[in-house]
Amino acid sequence: MNNEEKPASMCGSQRPLMCSLSDSCSGPLVSTLPQSSFQSSSQSSASYAAHNGKLNRRDGAGGWSPVVTEQEPWLQVDLRERMEVTAVATQGRFDSWDWVSSYLLLYSDTGRAWKQYRHEDGSFAGNVNSEAVVQNKLSHSVRTRFLRFVPLDWNPSGWMGLRVEAYGCSYKSYVADFDGRSSLLYRFNQKSMSTVKDVVSLRFKSHQAEGVLLHGEGQRGDYMTLELHRGRLDLYLNLGSPSLLVGSLLDDQQWHAVHVERFNKQVNLTVDSHTQHFHAKGEGHSLEVDYEVSDEVVISPRQHVSRGVPRDKLGGRGVSLRLRGVNPCPWVFPVLQGNVTFSCSPPQLVACTFLSAAGSFLSLPSAPSPAGDFSARLQFRTWNPDGLLLSAWLNPERRGLELRINGSRLNVKCRSSGQRVDDGLWHSVSVSASNQQMTLTVDGEPPAAIQLWEQLEAEGDVNLGGLWISGSWGREPLQGKRGCVRLIVINGHPMDLNRVQQGLLGNYNELQFDTCNIRDRCLPSLCEHGGRCSQTWSSFSCDCWGTGYSGAPCHTSIYESSCEAYRLIGSSSGFYSIDPDGSGPLGPTQVYCNMTEEKVWTVLAHNGTAAVAVQGSSLQRPHVTRFDYGASAEQLRAVVTGSEHCQQEVVYNCKKSRLFNTKDGSPLTWWLDRDGEKRSYWVGLLPGVQQCSCSLKENCVHRNYFCNCDADGDAWYTANDTGVLSYKDHLPVSQIVIGDTNRTGSQAVHRVGPLRCYGDKSLWNTVSFYQEASYLYFPTLQAELASDISFYFKTSAPSGVFLENQGLRDFIRVELAAPSVVTFSFDVGNGPAVLTVNSHLPLNDRQWHYVRAERNVKEASLQVDQLPLRFLQAPADGHLRLRLSSQLFVGGTASQQRGFLGCIRTLTVNGAGFDLEERAKMAPGVTSGCPGYCSGSTSLCHNRGRCIEKSNGYVCDCSQSAYGGTTCNQEVSVSFDMESSVTYTFQEPFSVMQNRRSQASSVSAESSSRAREDAAFSFVTSQRPAMLLTVSTFSQQYIAVILARNGSLQIWYHLQTDGSPDVFSPVLANLADGRLHRIRIHRVGKNLYIDQDIHRKYTLSSDAELILIRSLTLGKNLAEEVTQAASRGFIGCLSSVQFNHVAPLKAALTNRGSSLVSIRGPLVQSNCGALAESTSRTLQGETPHTHTRCKPLALAANWKPEPSRLRL
Repeated sequence: MNNEEKPASMCGSQRPLMCSLSDSCSGPLVSTLPQSSFQSSSQSSASYAAHNGKLNRRDGAGGWSPVVTEQEPWLQVDLRERMEVTAVATQGRFDSWDWVSSYLLLYSDTGRAWKQYRHEDGSFAGNVNSEAVVQNKLSHSVRTRFLRFVPLDWNPSGWMGLRVEAYGCSYKSYVADFDGRSSLLYRFNQKSMSTVKDVVSLRFKSHQAEGVLLHGEGQRGDYMTLELHRGRLDLYLNLGSPSLLVGSLLDDQQWHAVHVERFNKQVNLTVDSHTQHFHAKGEGHSLEVDYEVSDEVVISPRQHVSRGVPRDKLGGRGVSLRLRGVNPCPWVFPVLQGNVTFSCSPPQLVACTFLSAAGSFLSLPSAPSPAGDFSARLQFRTWNPDGLLLSAWLNPERRGLELRINGSRLNVKCRSSGQRVDDGLWHSVSVSASNQQMTLTVDGEPPAAIQLWEQLEAEGDVNLGGLWISGSWGREPLQGKRGCVRLIVINGHPMDLNRVQQGLLGNYNELQFDTCNIRDRCLPSLCEHGGRCSQTWSSFSCDCWGTGYSGAPCHTSIYESSCEAYRLIGSSSGFYSIDPDGSGPLGPTQVYCNMTEEKVWTVLAHNGTAAVAVQGSSLQRPHVTRFDYGASAEQLRAVVTGSEHCQQEVVYNCKKSRLFNTKDGSPLTWWLDRDGEKRSYWVGLLPGVQQCSCSLKENCVHRNYFCNCDADGDAWYTANDTGVLSYKDHLPVSQIVIGDTNRTGSQAVHRVGPLRCYGDKSLWNTVSFYQEASYLYFPTLQAELASDISFYFKTSAPSGVFLENQGLRDFIRVELAAPSVVTFSFDVGNGPAVLTVNSHLPLNDRQWHYVRAERNVKEASLQVDQLPLRFLQAPADGHLRLRLSSQLFVGGTASQQRGFLGCIRTLTVNGAGFDLEERAKMAPGVTSGCPGYCSGSTSLCHNRGRCIEKSNGYVCDCSQSAYGGTTCNQEVSVSFDMESSVTYTFQEPFSVMQNRRSQASSVSAESSSRAREDAAFSFVTSQRPAMLLTVSTFSQQYIAVILARNGSLQIWYHLQTDGSPDVFSPVLANLADGRLHRIRIHRVGKNLYIDQDIHRKYTLSSDAELILIRSLTLGKNLAEEVTQAASRGFIGCLSSVQFNHVAPLKAALTNRGSSLVSIRGPLVQSNCGALAESTSRTLQGETPHTHTRCKPLALAANWKPEPSRLRL
């Protein structure tokens, strides 16, 4: 029987209850070992042997060094027994130029199957000279017998030299070995022990991905089960909770620690260093599982039903356990069921790792088969969805056989397996050519068969991984797989990987033997805000669909932080999602933005805006109305805190229903604030005063009372207490409680209005630096894995540091490096990385400029104004964590050199606004505010218009806006007829700057802007179908926005010329209704966001960029795919059209004769957009909760064309 056919087995360990790891577990473990405990891949000579590699020793040549031709060097130490290892240390070879500067640490129980210790920052830091000792403490200790040091880098002026030490203490444990059919059963003497707290801990190792480790069940049907499923650990409890899932790749034949803690309904499950917390939702608080506890029990059907675990998951591989906090005395001796041994047999499964998809291969001889056929079988695991697994030449006629992973499934000659094989689990595959039939079998599935015309047998070697192949398909390189293989059998002959490693069998390149060095890059997941993690062998990616965030790790919010911010980018009144803490932990919430007044109001409605009549309530049985704002308490707090002012109207009409008891002043009716605290004031921002609005105005009906209702009158018209609450710390109202309507004739009617706020406190929080040595300091930047920094600056100085934060070696810095250059630099341990944006115009022009810098585990980016976004890819296996320790300096540095002179405003870090003005009160050389007309909180220029300082005032630069006028608030509208069109032709510099992309291949490589478009416009029409807008490229890509025959809006995206376009219909209603409609389209990669009254998100089939944009056309166009709409053109009004940073309508009206603009048919400048919006507001009342059916606008009778009539 070969190894893969043996019953599954698993080992478990149990340390004595009185033993624990103490602080003294730091003794040297290597210094006293004999020479026989040391091995190496090679040695330069006898004096450089492995046993000379003890720390601080000068034996032989003073350390270990391999031969100079060694490709995979390693130094191995046998600790003679399992030890608890807490730290390792290295040193170079004595008195030499030989040392190792970085290395990997592998560990093993047997010296055959190895696992890499996953250091927090990847590899371990080594030495910088030959004598200094560098110690690395392990973030989590390992219990092992063998250690292997694998050098990665060394002194470039010398060679590898190594002396090592390990620190820790002795580790003893009880071990039990299970064969897949055996178990240990513990029974308690006490028949019923109901507990509110349970603690279970154990260790296990296995080469199988499925099996029950532990099951406990009580007489009442309570249960607790620990189970391996797909290489992860499931915990089942019958406390109304789903299973907890922790860990990954736990079938790696290495020891894993499991710790379960339960207190009432709070459950913590820890596997190694990964913990899942869960709060059970069931009714019970206690768990009775102590009647019977077993390690791998064959469960009966009755028990199967009671615990709700699928039948095919029962039984399997179990482990021994220890229960802490439970006195073992009530236990009888365990009952052994099946073959349980109390020693752990060494594993027989030896794997090797293919390190490179391009260069790794394993070539093995194919011994002749007695039957003259061909067969191969093996086990493999990988994360990659594509790659060549096995190839061979088959006779006669020298036919090529390829076993590929294609689209996550195994494929041989167009026959595929039904299941995914890129899930990181071990999969068994068998391919054979026998009896004129080729079959493919995967994991015991029914085989897929192909009929052959003749018998085939292998010629030459069988190749695993990528090699050059030539044959009937021509000569081409075949991309191999990155992953692990084991148990290779060719023509019935097992392949010994030990002999391959020794050079006695076959040939190989770029393989790592004795270990499957697979890594789960999604554990823990580095995707933020609920992004879904997926991975390949070398990287991970995040699916941000539905999260409200974008970017590689789903870090950046796709929404603005406030209604004020929406107005600054040219939006009008409507429903919007705002994200008040940006990239912080709070998600977006929907609000109504009212932009009809000078102040921009943010309106949060709730579920109870209608008036509520109340009768029959008393203090003993009060009437309670609860208000749901569609947002969490934290989101409401963020909106209110970030606003300058908030208010909420409360209306209370009463008839013989008092607010306060007239005898002692105690409240009979009250409301609860956002934190659930009881409040009894009914007006203003003075929470300590129990009074109503009439008291402040001194117009109460009865002067003896502070509220009209307290007069206890029986007439509605005299008893009305309406007030506006405006103390921000208490808003919004979460409940209203009425307790005085139980008397005869008593009644009350209340209504609580929506929460209304205006102002964004962070938008104009501004300071001025007028001394180079001045700065503001804040607490250390919390930026280990991700951070984003944004601000505006204005200066006349040629250079200066905007902000800086340093650590021991790491740092992060944003600065104006030259008059037209902004840099973002940082170091997380991979060496300094620098992103640079060069402006074609000086940035020290005393005008406001915008900067946004972001760094995360996948990439870094830098944005300056509307210049191309610069990206920098992070190295695949580099350091991840930015370790900072000093204070964050704004406007200067700790050295007080290269300080910034000028103004900084709206500084935001990770979505949190910094109060610069408050900190400036205690900093010399810094003042609040910024001199100049363009520095106030009043928005002087609208709709992306830029305020330009002048010596005697200011002007608005509207060149980047689709609007005109002196303050960029005048609609630019044009009326079209069926033959009208405007085509804007893009210049080559735009397409190169915005649409070409270079891939970053290393930490120092930069790439330009990614696939993204922004389009916004308004329209009024009664025609359908209609062509609104098309964007075309020189590479036959296009974007089209049309109205279909039923008047519904359609967005067409054709990004792949060899595929069909993506078509989305975000609005099914008829928009050809004569009313003004505003559309905004925003794309980032595959994510498409469309705003039309509400926000919608779609996923494109491709994230391809528009390559070399050729033109943008408004109105009639002859695009083949949308001919019906295009040929009908557009009859109506288009207004305020913007695509990225181009305003084609404005260009058509202001740049007559320009070669960039082509006009066909009649085109009349008009005020139709403003007129339609004004009329629409009048009809709809400009309120978020008024839905008025209006007649279509008769624009033809009201349009007022300007004298100029443009024709071609």
